[in-house]
Amino acid sequence: MNVIIDRMACVSCGACWNTCPELFDQNHCDSYSEVVEDYRFNGDRAEGIVPDCLCCCAQEAACLCPVHIIRIS
Repeated sequence: MNVIIDRMACVSCGACWNTCPELFDQNHCDSYSEVVEDYRFNGDRAEGIVPDCLCCCAQEAACLCPVHIIRIS
């Protein structure tokens, strides 16, 4: 499963990193959501590979995002 975050549209509400902190984090420089380093695809903060054990919380985080900027595929 893959995840893509439209970081520039992030409103920094915290829904994703509070719901699934193993996969999402708040970037300390710009305050936007990002994929944690362990699961980034090619080092990209906005793209990642979701391990099977985090699929449920990743989908929940995407659903809770008020601006719907997290895509899970």
